[in-house]
Amino acid sequence: MTTALDVQHISKSYGKKLAVNDVSFQISEGEIFGLMGMNGAGKTTILRMLATLLRPDSGDALIAGHSICKAPEKVRANICYLPDEAGAYRSMTGRRYLNFIAGLYFKEEEEQEACVKLGEEICGLGDALDRKISTYSRGMTRKLVLARTVMPKPRLAILDEPTSGLDVLNSLDIRKTIRRCAKEYGTAFLLSSHHMLEISTTADRCAIMKEGVFMAEGTPDALLQQFHASSLEEVFERAVTGQ
Repeated sequence: MTTALDVQHISKSYGKKLAVNDVSFQISEGEIFGLMGMNGAGKTTILRMLATLLRPDSGDALIAGHSICKAPEKVRANICYLPDEAGAYRSMTGRRYLNFIAGLYFKEEEEQEACVKLGEEICGLGDALDRKISTYSRGMTRKLVLARTVMPKPRLAILDEPTSGLDVLNSLDIRKTIRRCAKEYGTAFLLSSHHMLEISTTADRCAIMKEGVFMAEGTPDALLQQFHASSLEEVFERAVTGQ
């Protein structure tokens, strides 16, 4: 299976605080990889480095074969990044917003139309796309920005807390969409989450972070066996406390 992301010993400090410490991992095409950790564990710093918003102090990562340090512009052509609090232009309709985003990625009108059509399908908002985004609920807005993240079919989609603040049904819809896009389009996903259920039901593999390092990594089932646990919550507790 082709490697979409190859992280090689990346580290990042903020002053004297070491936020990410010599982290390495890989994600294959069509694979979903979840990062779990408490606030300040280093999850978002990793995502921002891979999105080329921060430069590692040491190490590197290859996305579709391109270095985040040496070729960030080529990396950006192969990724889409959805921050935790990402929003959309509230004065636009949902459909106009998708058209605007498609125009940023594709020059040919035919390619833009195909991209928007896919975005409309992914978000599932139907006639609501003709309404202004200012009228949308948080769940509707999150579905829209997830669609704009995935519709260009990036090699790697980077999602920071994709279901943060959403109710159960909207969260389920987002998870189903992520799994479907990974399977149908071969997009690799890297997502961070505080929700163990989200990781256990969405990710193919996951890692637990504490103070900038990976405390455990593997498939959810493998981690349950490794830590003799009945849930990922127990795995997380034992990994970060050393119990």
